[in-house]
Amino acid sequence: MCKDTKKRTSEVKNPFILATLILIFSSSCSGFDKIPGNFGKEDGHKRIVNIINFIRLCEPRDERITETVLFETVVNQVQLMEKYKLGGTFLLQYDALLDHRYQQLMKSLPDSTFEVGAWWEIPQPLVENAGLKWRGRFPWDWHADVGFATGYSPKEREKLVDVYMNDFKQIFGRYPKSVGSWFIDAHTLNYMYRKYGIVASCNCKDQIGTDGYTLWGGYWNQAYYPSVKNAYMPAQNEANQIPVPIFRMLGSDPVHQYDNGLGTESQGVVTLEPVYKGGGGDSTWVNWYFKEFVSGKCMEYSYVQVGQENSFTWEKMAEGFNIQLPLIAKLRDQKKIVVETLTESGNWFHEHYKTTPSTAVTVDEDSNGNNYKTVWFNSRFYRINLLWEDGTLRFRDIHLFDENLPSDYLTEKGTSSKCAFFTLPFVDGYTWSSSDIIAGLRFNAIVDGREISLKGGDPVIKDTIPGRLHISWPLNSISGTLIININELGMDIKMESKNPIKWFLDLTCAENANLPFKKISPSTIDSEFKGVIYSVTAIRGSFSEPGNGITFRIKPVKNTLVLNLSRRNQESNN
Repeated sequence: MCKDTKKRTSEVKNPFILATLILIFSSSCSGFDKIPGNFGKEDGHKRIVNIINFIRLCEPRDERITETVLFETVVNQVQLMEKYKLGGTFLLQYDALLDHRYQQLMKSLPDSTFEVGAWWEIPQPLVENAGLKWRGRFPWDWHADVGFATGYSPKEREKLVDVYMNDFKQIFGRYPKSVGSWFIDAHTLNYMYRKYGIVASCNCKDQIGTDGYTLWGGYWNQAYYPSVKNAYMPAQNEANQIPVPIFRMLGSDPVHQYDNGLGTESQGVVTLEPVYKGGGGDSTWVNWYFKEFVSGKCMEYSYVQVGQENSFTWEKMAEGFNIQLPLIAKLRDQKKIVVETLTESGNWFHEHYKTTPSTAVTVDEDSNGNNYKTVWFNSRFYRINLLWEDGTLRFRDIHLFDENLPSDYLTEKGTSSKCAFFTLPFVDGYTWSSSDIIAGLRFNAIVDGREISLKGGDPVIKDTIPGRLHISWPLNSISGTLIININELGMDIKMESKNPIKWFLDLTCAENANLPFKKISPSTIDSEFKGVIYSVTAIRGSFSEPGNGITFRIKPVKNTLVLNLSRRNQESNN
């Protein structure tokens, strides 16, 4: 049970088509010794590690986890970071902010390498000090309608922010520059920016149902500028964005996180979090993750958040921390990564990007030796995921972004213990799958009168041309090479072969999948999700509905397919 922290510390003609065409067609530890150094600058890209630990005062789910256990966890985190001369960010939940032990510990950290910011979960003292009624089951309640700002009206959210910020300044002599949360609403984030000048934020990885929180279809990794209507949705235009970059937390496994729990209502967790033995607590997995992190094609920069909330306790996270921090220090010393605070990364992002850039996460070699490879591409307009599995290839995911789609919590408070944030689905390999059918947009061909899956060798991925990700996939099922060029607005796919090949893409889904498609015409697929109408256009190629369990088919024209993934309607992105 939390100590009584109720008392406050103080009183305290379409030019777009032409532009699209122009862009599209222009368009183990020993392994580290072979990776380019100089912070990745040999390939022109910065590789950022944020060590972010967030702090709660109490953990009501387990009586053995006392306030002392939680405090000692943070002390151990600090000591290990100092041992390896690694700085980082500590984010304080309000009840911990008011505790003299955390105040003293945080003030003892050198400002040159550490920063203290806000962790935006809402405990009882913050609610009551804002003059509101506490509705929780415990002094800290993780249910979305109680423990997060989405459970309060916009005006109540402002009161909560004002109380936190004023008390933080009373204690530390300044306002926090960084604010993190599993999820944060646009109204709160924008208010923090306009009134208190925050410069960076972070939120949870993509997930379905974990702890009752669903964030699905967003900018998959790195960071993005959110829409003023939806903090989970990347904005397409500078005028409609909150100028605070949101960095994605936890270091998801780019290959295995997505399908974990396929056919169920919630995913498992395969992340860099040090408590997970199948991820951040396993030395083989951690070495694999950072090898891919520093060598993978990223287009602009790479990013990963390292760290853990103190609720898991030092006993459970110590092994993972002792695996990760020495490796991070080694990579830093080899100048293959740079370790920054969240605020430093936010300032850097703001200096370099007026709008959200296009980035990628690529994996050339799977962690467990299986024949999996993957590419995640993100732009301010959409994201895609390509997965190679045993020599076949499919689009596992395509989600589109629209700054005009408001979150459910923009003007109204959430009343459910769960929460959900979505973008616009075009291919959803998780929610459209079942235990029997794995959804995806697959590459197939007609050869000798029968349909086959295209199969090939190892793809070659390049990001040497700014703004474009180039993929070359040599085929062995037929004689040819598939070329995929992806850019901010869309992609072109071309088959290079001596002989004509009848290749195409087929979307297959589980029978009970809740699909958004309203009309499939030869040049356009029109869809609707949460009241928003959106389209995908084939600038070159065509759509059809062949039946036989195939939702739609995409055919190229003269071996080339060009898809526009950036336009929602004529007015929305002008």
